Amino acid sequence: MKVTVLQEKLAHGLAVVSRAVSPRSTLPVLSNVLVATDEGRLRLSATNLELGITCWIGAKIEDEGSTTVPARTFADLVNTLPAEQVNLALNPQTQVLNVRAGSSNTDIKCIDAQEFPPLPVLDMEGAILLNVADFKDMVSQVVFAASQDEARPVLMGVLVKVEGDTITMAAADGFRLSVRKGTLSQPAVSPVSVIIPARALSELARVAVDGNEMISMVLPKGRGQVVFRMKEVEVVSQLIDGTFPDYQQIIPRSYKSRTILSTPSALKACKQAEIFAREGSNVARLDIKSSGDLEPGMVEISAQAEETGSNETIVAATVEGIGLLIAFNVKYLREVLEVVKTPNVALETSAPNAPGVIRPVGDDNFLHVIMPMHFE
Repeated sequence: MKVTVLQEKLAHGLAVVSRAVSPRSTLPVLSNVLVATDEGRLRLSATNLELGITCWIGAKIEDEGSTTVPARTFADLVNTLPAEQVNLALNPQTQVLNVRAGSSNTDIKCIDAQEFPPLPVLDMEGAILLNVADFKDMVSQVVFAASQDEARPVLMGVLVKVEGDTITMAAADGFRLSVRKGTLSQPAVSPVSVIIPARALSELARVAVDGNEMISMVLPKGRGQVVFRMKEVEVVSQLIDGTFPDYQQIIPRSYKSRTILSTPSALKACKQAEIFAREGSNVARLDIKSSGDLEPGMVEISAQAEETGSNETIVAATVEGIGLLIAFNVKYLREVLEVVKTPNVALETSAPNAPGVIRPVGDDNFLHVIMPMHFE
């Protein structure tokens, strides 16, 4: 293999794939990045056997070839090279990669590409097409609600359902539920219902940068995998086996109080309350006072900590229905308010011990259910 590539492109490609490198694997090759020539471009791939990321970059190919290079060593080296052409030359007999740029000349010991896990060869027919900007929006509004608890692997994933031209993503951790709907640019050939690890979706959203580009989503038959492909990046993830909870049962069908707040004002009040709530069990109280004939509605958001003190913020609100005192995990409230895109947000409540529902005002595609907390 003999290749010339720009330092900037090589550094970018390594940054894209490095998040899939396995740092503590019993297989040494999984700590490496596959570097291979591929139809006039250079292909970089990394995998931890659950998640795989491939990136193609422009390069001048003199001789075809492939090898696997220690990921951290290679990335650290490339980041220190001058912003000019980098020459890569592999000795296939010794599996040593020579890296030259400017006055720098480095030899890196590699592992034969034959030892790298094979990547799926795809049939793109029947792929589900998603706009990158819409996809990133959807992912941002659900992944934070997925569980971190490895004892419940199903909840560490996001349920992705496709029917016709509608795609729905849902994530829950037992204390909250996020559901987001979107519309595909063209209807899917057949319905889909899979659980994709939240981490894989987060990584895909991170590497998908061109908002106008399309993502093709493919489920290779019998592989238990999902593949997302763009022009220069491909992400492969194992699916999570199991049955996702029937989240429709969790969503309250009615409410006794609907409180409309300014999203930025509510977010700011939650951030202030969290400073004190985080020292205890993250409890913030919401005292919802209904609008009277002369009195405007309002919500007092408060939190206290024995060691540091207390905080109360009054947020103006339009309250339809009864007043109510209810407590929520303020971290959860803050996280959902951070992903609400509309100027105003509605909180629907029924009782202090019943879940609350958060909906962006004017956007029916997103809802978030949050369980209340006990307070004295």
